[in-house]
Amino acid sequence: MPLTGLKLDVQRLGGPLPMWRATVDHLQWLAAARTAAAGGGRLLALWGVDRSRGSEPALAVCAAYAVREGLYWLDLPLCGQGRYPDIANLFPFAGRMQRASADLLGIVAQGAEDLRPWLNHGAWPAEHHPLRHGAAAAAVTPPPVQDYAFVRVEGDGVHEIPVGPVHAGTIEPGHFRFSVVGEKVLRLEQRLGYTHKGIEQRFIGMPAVAGHRLAGRVSGDTTVGFAWAYCMALEGALRVAVPERAQWLRALLLERERVANHLGDLGALGNDAGLAFGLAQFSRLREDWLRLSGDVFGHRFTMDCVAPGGVAADIDAAACERLLRQCDAIEPQVRTLAGIYESHAGLQDRFATTGVVTPALAAQLGLTGLAARASGRATDLRCEQPWPPYDGLQVTAASENAGDVAARVAVRFHETFESLRLIRELCTRLPSGPTRAGITSAGQPACGAGRVEGWRGEVFVALELCEDGSILRCHCHDPSWQNWPVLEHAIIGNIVPDFPLINKSFNLSYSGHDT
Repeated sequence: MPLTGLKLDVQRLGGPLPMWRATVDHLQWLAAARTAAAGGGRLLALWGVDRSRGSEPALAVCAAYAVREGLYWLDLPLCGQGRYPDIANLFPFAGRMQRASADLLGIVAQGAEDLRPWLNHGAWPAEHHPLRHGAAAAAVTPPPVQDYAFVRVEGDGVHEIPVGPVHAGTIEPGHFRFSVVGEKVLRLEQRLGYTHKGIEQRFIGMPAVAGHRLAGRVSGDTTVGFAWAYCMALEGALRVAVPERAQWLRALLLERERVANHLGDLGALGNDAGLAFGLAQFSRLREDWLRLSGDVFGHRFTMDCVAPGGVAADIDAAACERLLRQCDAIEPQVRTLAGIYESHAGLQDRFATTGVVTPALAAQLGLTGLAARASGRATDLRCEQPWPPYDGLQVTAASENAGDVAARVAVRFHETFESLRLIRELCTRLPSGPTRAGITSAGQPACGAGRVEGWRGEVFVALELCEDGSILRCHCHDPSWQNWPVLEHAIIGNIVPDFPLINKSFNLSYSGHDT
């Protein structure tokens, strides 16, 4: 394994995927980051934790690295002023995660160039840290609001265009500061964090058996992905064996979530490029899809269907038959629409060569998920490290190389057809048996991790439990953390009116990022 040369004392974590955890010192922390970067590994997440029981803090910073053999969760205990080595020079997107950890826990990356607050918009004083032990009970008076120090671009003819955080549509808030000459974009800087809800603080002390419901609301469009990742972490921590039928039903729910989101995006992308017909048709298909989910699973967006130990409810043969009929009905319509999109000259003029992220840039910046597969990085956890039931389904990963809006549209079409195939397989081969296993507290501190290939990219959950079965720390990571910084590069050289189209082609989560 790539990190074994560091002589780490690793502990294998429970669960269906190969994952290890190790405690490291400052030198090993840096060495692991360098080794992972040099070997083509990915930084999956970076977060902090306070494990103190009394008045003295017991702070640590954690990182999860995805390498060919699996996942390494590295834990660096911090002493004194809570500082640790900066790794943003190796993984550029880590800078925002480090800034978020500073806001929430007061732990600072030593040597980092950007120390501006990220999630704290003035809702709490700089010396208050919401994830510190006892912070929830402290009275907090918000400080006077200060302007955020955006990076300025200067020169003849350079203008700034501020957009958001309130937008024209019913969408989440985020601020975009464009530096332009005429219509050409020279630089984009984002300001996120407006949907910070304190979810990770809310997890602390919550009964672990109830945490899946909160995890499923980190980002509503990925409720199945987050709930499954949380349950995988909990089941791994408690060494729970999930029944086979439950595993297949979870995959069925995940693939239906993937199709629902792709249908919505394909319609919105057509509309953003001036093809209202596309929006009308895909909206109709998506609504039919959601209605059947509501009938079969009890919720249009399948919230709370994935539960610790399995799933919350079973489906019968008649429900399976309805799901199969819907796949047969929708696929030819989507294929017809794919042909229309591909042959429509006006649409392709807007899609092609717009918002390009080259394979080299994607690798440099750590692009992940759907957007990465459109830029020559065919990373899909269902293929690379398939867990049950994907290990028996032979998933085909989508791959495009152009890295433009057209490529991200093509990936969505490919994944829609592949998910329809998988849904048929899951329904026709659904094994019999129980759908849920019992959950019993370990009676001692425990930890686990969960990884799931959501529709946007890889979802990750790190979970630490107290001996009484309550949550010490739960970190939920959305792939939007990796991809938001890439969007700033994708718009450079394009015109301002193309930004809504480029932005939608990534369709990143504000809520999943801000948590």
